[in-house]
Order: sequence, then C-alpha cells, then structure tokens
Amino acid sequence: MKFSENWLRSFVNPPLDSAGLNHLLTMAGLEVEAQTAVAPAFSGVVVAEILSAEKHPDADRLQVLKVDVGQSEPLQIVCGGANARAGLKSACALVGAKLPGLDIKQAKVRGVESFGMMCSEKELGLATDSTGIIELSVDATVGQNIRAYFDLDDQVFELKLTPNRSDCLSVTGVARDISALTGAELCLPGIPEAAVTSQKSKAVHVEAATACPRYCGRVVNGVNANAPTPEWMKRRLERSGMRSISALVDITNYVLLELGQPLHAFDLGKLNGDIVVRFARSGEKIALLNEQLSELQTDMLVIADSGGPVALAGIMGGSATAVSENTTDVFLESAYFAPSAIAGKARRLGFSTDSSFRFERGVDFAATRQCLERATQLVLEICGGSAGEITEHLAELPPRLPVRLRVQKAAEVLGIALTEEMVAGLLDRLKFKFSTREGTFEVTPPSYRFDITIEEDLVEEVIRLHGYEHLPALPPVSDGMAILPSHEERLSIGSLRHLLAAADYFETINYSFVDESWERNLQGNADPIRLLNPIASNMSVMRSGLWGGLLQSLLYNLNRKQERVRLFEVGACFAKREQGYAETTCIAGLCYGDALPEQWGETAREADFYDVKADVEALTRGRARFEAAQHPALHPGQSARVILDGRAIGWVGGLHPQWQLHYGLSRGAVLFEFEVTPLLTHPLPAYTEVSKFPLVRRDIALVVDETVPVQALLDAMLENRAEVINTISLFDQYRGEGVGENKKSLAFLVVMQDTQKTLTDEEADAAIAGLVAAATKKYGAVLRS
Repeated sequence: MKFSENWLRSFVNPPLDSAGLNHLLTMAGLEVEAQTAVAPAFSGVVVAEILSAEKHPDADRLQVLKVDVGQSEPLQIVCGGANARAGLKSACALVGAKLPGLDIKQAKVRGVESFGMMCSEKELGLATDSTGIIELSVDATVGQNIRAYFDLDDQVFELKLTPNRSDCLSVTGVARDISALTGAELCLPGIPEAAVTSQKSKAVHVEAATACPRYCGRVVNGVNANAPTPEWMKRRLERSGMRSISALVDITNYVLLELGQPLHAFDLGKLNGDIVVRFARSGEKIALLNEQLSELQTDMLVIADSGGPVALAGIMGGSATAVSENTTDVFLESAYFAPSAIAGKARRLGFSTDSSFRFERGVDFAATRQCLERATQLVLEICGGSAGEITEHLAELPPRLPVRLRVQKAAEVLGIALTEEMVAGLLDRLKFKFSTREGTFEVTPPSYRFDITIEEDLVEEVIRLHGYEHLPALPPVSDGMAILPSHEERLSIGSLRHLLAAADYFETINYSFVDESWERNLQGNADPIRLLNPIASNMSVMRSGLWGGLLQSLLYNLNRKQERVRLFEVGACFAKREQGYAETTCIAGLCYGDALPEQWGETAREADFYDVKADVEALTRGRARFEAAQHPALHPGQSARVILDGRAIGWVGGLHPQWQLHYGLSRGAVLFEFEVTPLLTHPLPAYTEVSKFPLVRRDIALVVDETVPVQALLDAMLENRAEVINTISLFDQYRGEGVGENKKSLAFLVVMQDTQKTLTDEEADAAIAGLVAAATKKYGAVLRS
C-alpha cells in the first residue's frame, strides 16, 4: 500500500514529523517498508512566464528570453529548450538556486548575459529524461515556489501489511488507525448524497447472492469523458503507484485508494439488457482490460448482460464495455464480493489486480453505497452529467458477532496492569462498540475490521494502542525455579543435525508447499493435500516427503558448478488421514558426486548406497535394520526400507534412473528419509564385564539359497548363540564354481570369549556347532567345506 504523506495528513495530522510517523506506523503493526521523498532537494526555483523569445545572435539552437519571475523587472535568460516560447509558463531557477548537482550563477552564454536558467523535469530530478523545459498550466501563479506548486515537500510511504489488516489498504483506513494511536482529530471528506436529476437506471439481478451479498449501481448520463483529470488527483494517484488514464478511470482508482472500495465504470451504451451477477457458465470467455482473452471456469463470479460476461467480478472489467473518449453515459458499480468467491481466481488467470488484492482480504460491506456516492460526487464535479437513482441489491451480509475481552486475561497475557477505564478508553479510540460487566467487555467490531474474531485479537488491539515500546522489560520471576531433569534416553533434533554436519552434510530449508508432480512421482502420493490459495502454480500442494526440495537444491548447486553435493533437511511433512490431517517431522538427506573431497590421499570414487547407509546407521546408532523394498523414487536394486524397533520409519536408496534422466543428472544420487521421533530415544548403555581372557575367533562359511536374506540368517544364529559368543558378523560372500546354481556362500566371523576362564577348543566347537545347527534348521544352510 503506497500513499502520499501529505494526502494522509489532509485526513489526520498528528504532531509528528515524517520519521516519527514512520516509527508510529511500524510499531503499530503497519510496517513501513519504504519511505522516499517525491523529489530530490533543490531550492530557488519559481513559476515563471516567458514574455518574449528571440533567436540568439550567435547560436542557432539558443533563444534569449525575457522572463517574468514575480520580481520588479523581467529577467534575461538564455535558453536552449526547443519548446520555449512567449506566453509559456515554466520553472525558472534564479541566480543562487541549488539544483541536484548544479548551482545556478549569473553567466554569459555565447556573449549574452543570462540571469538564471529555465528548467526541465530532468534538471530538477523529477524525471530521468525530458525533451524540453517544463510546461505549466496557464493558471499557475508567477513567482510561486515550484516545490509548493508541485507539492514536492512530500514523502511516499509504502506499507507492508499483513493479510489481516485489509482495512488499511486505503488512506482512510491508515488515517483512522493513526487517529486511534495518537488521538489526533480525524477529518475525512464529506460525502453528501448526490442530487438525483436523471430518470435513467439499470436493473440488476443477483443470482449468486452468497458470493455477492451487496451490489449497488447508478447511471450517470451526459458526462464529458474528455474532461482533464485535476492535477491534485493525478499527483495523488502517481504517488500511490498508479498512472493517470482518463478522468472516469482515475476517479474509480482514486476512490479505491481513498476509501478501499474497488469500483468499476461501464459504458452504458455498450451494455445490453439488465445487469446480472452470476457464476460463469462452462465455455464462456471474456476479453479483459489487460487485452487478455480468458476462458472462464464455473467457480468464477462474473458481471454479465444479455450478451454474456462483461466483467470478472472483483478482479477486472471487460474491454468490450470499457469507457472511452466517446462515452457519454456510464453505469457506476460498487459491490461487496465475499473473499472466498474472489480468492485465487486472478492468480489462476496469471495476474493480480488492486481490486482482487482487496476483495480477497475483505472490504467494508457497510461502506459500499457511501463509496458509490463518493465516486458520483467526483464524476459530477470533474466530468459533469446527471445522476440517477442508486439500484441496490442487498442479501445477508456477514454478521458482526460480539467478541469477549476479559481485562484480567489481557493483563495476564501482556504482563501489565490494566483497568476497565484504560481498556474502555482504548476501545473508544478505535470506535469499537462495546458493553461491560464485571471486568468483561462484549465488543462488536466495526464492519471494516474483519480481523477481530477472538479474544486474542482484542488483546492485540489493546497493546497496539498502549504501545509495544511501553511494555516493561522485566526478568522472569518464579519461586522455586529449578532446572528440570534431562533424561539420558532422550536426544534432541539438534544432535541429529550436528551428526550429519560432522559427516560433511549441509542443511537446507525448503518450502512446505511443493509441485504436485513431485508428490506424484517421488512420493507415489496420488492424492496430496491441495492448497486453496497457492502462492504459485508450482507450489500448489503440501509435501508428504522432503526429497523434492533436496533434488531442487541439488540442481541449484549443480547449476553453480558445485559437483560434490551433500545436503540434509529437517522439516514437517503432511498426509491425509481418515479424520483430518497428520503432520510428521522428518529428516532426509541426499548425497551426490565423489565420496570424499578431491585430494591426493584417496583415489576418487563416487559415493554409493553403502556410504549413505553408513550415515543412516550412525543416525540410528546402529539399531536400524534394512529390508529390500520398492519405492517409486528409488532404484529397484538399491532400495531398502529402514526398520527401527520393529517399525518401518523410512527409506534409503539410489535415485531411480528414470528420475536421474528426468532431472538431467550425470551421476546417480543416493537419498534417505525417515521420521525423526523414533530417533530421539535410545536405550541406555548397559554394563558388561570386561574379560581378562583371550578371544577365540572362528570363521564359518554357510551355503544357502540365493533368496535367503543375510539379516534373517544372522537373526537365526543370534537367537541361538551360546553365552560365550560376543560377535557374529558377515565378512565375505561368494557365488560361483563349487557353490551351486542359485546358491551363495556367506562367510561369518564369530568371536568368542568367557569372562571366567580361557575357552577350550571343545567349547568353541560346540558353540559353532550350535550356530550351524540353528542356520540349518531354519534356512537349510550347509557348512561349506
């Protein structure tokens, strides 16, 4: 929201300078994103009238002017402006004037004395380029300071408003808030009802009353569409970021900025039949004012006549019924459209407008008719004409339900002493209607404050007016405050982050909103959670996994010549459930490129599945198990489900070649992802006696079917191991001659040790025999000779 400070001060003028006003607005939650002067500093420039213009005796492109600057005698000035002529009023910098980068002195130009300089907009810093000296209107007062004439001692404020403060998307709304904050008098322009001097009207039918509870329209006939827009209105529009188009269009834009109500002016002569407010029908199209031909969808609200849609309600008018220089009769529209009916429609069509921006957030439904009267008043003043009766359609408007505010609750939340009198005074300044009983206020917010719905909203209003800077900075006080015990079985997410960072991973943070194709392709999620109002077309659903963001970050790094990339992310993932939605915190990682940084000490090799599997085992502190399983994003032969404490918590594997090709990756990437919560608890280490007796090592090779998983064979042996067996681990596997078809040989290292004595060969042999027997019984394993 951009606006001129001088325009704002015409409505409310607190005893604050520009910097103080900036601070006040920001501290009240209306953050000032930018504050800029409308013109650079200069002085000594006045309105002047050229009395005569004669050719310079020694220069073809120069003229010698006699200029009236409001002094006793005209000044002689040498000027090179091609448009300098007798009778023209322009800007003249007097001797001693200080312009941006230039001081004006008396000088001789090709032998002729010059006592000043005629100025262009570029020389005053008002434009980046200009073709001649400034041309002013004939009624400009000679000798007037040019800064006063153009109102250049002004500042432009740009507010960064939060979506809930749609009431401040107008100069009136900001002025209303400043009045409440400072107690300064609010002086808004009077809006009398226009005198009805025309019998012309236009019938209106509202078929979508829920989407358009209030619609007002009025015919103004006999207007002069070529009437010039007043300079003061042009200036205010331009300083609010809008260019002047024509008087009728400028008036609707001006009312939008002044009161926050979008309006539209139709050329009455181009409308056929009655006005109908309805939803679009399948296949309907409309040519909009931005020269875009848009195919409408059935959930889009339109303003139509007998020939079809003539405007996209609350967003943009159609070009077929737009006002032009030939317009003589107009139909002015002022309506309240429900935010849900407008939200997201403009973005779906690939653009945004000032109207949709406001209607999506909510406008004041109680001021719809008043804003139409304001537009009528300006049309009659500037363009002339005769106004007809207002045609109004009124349905059920949004209710303004009372909100309870407990003084004690507000005081507890804010940590300050509050009384009923203080709260009542603050609510009075906001012009909120309320009743009070035993320390409780029943507050009915005005129609323009859509954001006031719960008690916390009123608490926020109380502290906004009281002043955040007035909150005391007090240390917390508690009797018997003690540090809570820290359970050794619990870990923090930070410890997982540190572990991955130590393994050479870099953390990345991505949006929770992702492209729908990511969910479908990478997560196998055919029914993702869709957003009602996505901020971009490629961020339309909530993520159920983190891989899409990691791959996007990988591409970003590869495009910047980073060939070795190791990334991880901790973030929320979202899924549908039978009743509602579930949010789960997950941790995911990606490894791409060489296993180690380029160096002389190790031969370069690509990071593979087992490198990442080792990182996963470190995260799970060696408690994870891995089961071969298929995932749509992972390589069919390099994909495993991660099992922890008997529950599947995630996946690890190489990126599927299909997606490697899709993303244009020259190498394979390895990914992992699992839930965080199971990793945050781990069993405490248990003491075991350290034996003083020597270890006994035996190696056994078991031949089993190719289909028997190694982990299953290990589990069978571990379940039946003797007490003296400390470790069983796989160290080799063999397939080929001497083993048999569809068979494999698995070599295990068995370490044995007793805490009471040295093991004999007979005891070791018996322990090994028990292992072989268990493997043979369960999986048909044969001891390889």
